[in-house]
Amino acid sequence: MADESVHTDVTRVEIDGDIATLIFDRPEKRNAMNDQLIAELDAFFSEPPEGVSSVVLRGEGGHFCSGLDLAEHEHRDPIDGVYHSRNWHRVADLIEFGRLPVVSVLTGAVIGGGLEIAAATHVRIAEPDVRFQLPEGRRGIFVGGGATVRVGKVLGADRMREMMLTGRSYGAEDGLAMGLAHYSVAAGEGLALAKKLARKMADNAPFSNYLMMQAIPRIADMSPSEGLFTESLAAAMSQTSDGAKEGLRAFLEKRPPKFRTR
Repeated sequence: MADESVHTDVTRVEIDGDIATLIFDRPEKRNAMNDQLIAELDAFFSEPPEGVSSVVLRGEGGHFCSGLDLAEHEHRDPIDGVYHSRNWHRVADLIEFGRLPVVSVLTGAVIGGGLEIAAATHVRIAEPDVRFQLPEGRRGIFVGGGATVRVGKVLGADRMREMMLTGRSYGAEDGLAMGLAHYSVAAGEGLALAKKLARKMADNAPFSNYLMMQAIPRIADMSPSEGLFTESLAAAMSQTSDGAKEGLRAFLEKRPPKFRTR
């Protein structure tokens, strides 16, 4: 039973101890992404609930997110279109480069903008009915929520180009092999695994989690020499933190470490 639940028109947040579950709650639209949903992702990840240490992200009604809600799509001039796209990038950055590890449960449609949001999460779990797709090219448009960077890094430019040109969709096992998912589970098992993994990550030292989320993807963009130097800085900072001190004490005392959440 969740300790707290907050509902809006498009999302639901359930807080159980120090784990928050953020739910896309537009099942009649297959959780299609509109401006309000993006704004609520912005609000949640800009200022996460007090005491939360990790997040589970999922969709209600059998689908994660079917992408941009074309029924609500507005015609924008080029400048407004750039601003709109850049806002999506900013919100996805809040997810990927925030202070909380995020596990996504991927079911049904993980399409277009839904895949862009999923790619910003740190751990991705796919159930058997999942369909990964970037159909923008078949609709006369182009991705704008960060897919060329985040999905492109996972798949490689060649595979992503083929995926967009043909509108091809992939299921759970292909997604696992390609890196779109980290885990593939049986039907209905995604949420339980997500909560188990969220618990494990919440039990880590918060600053160690922060360094892993911040440093690793940035090091991947650096030259080897720059990356190795950045690794040294991250290692030195972590080794002098309170988390490292508690981890060493726990090891010597043969007990699980108890890290502070802040």
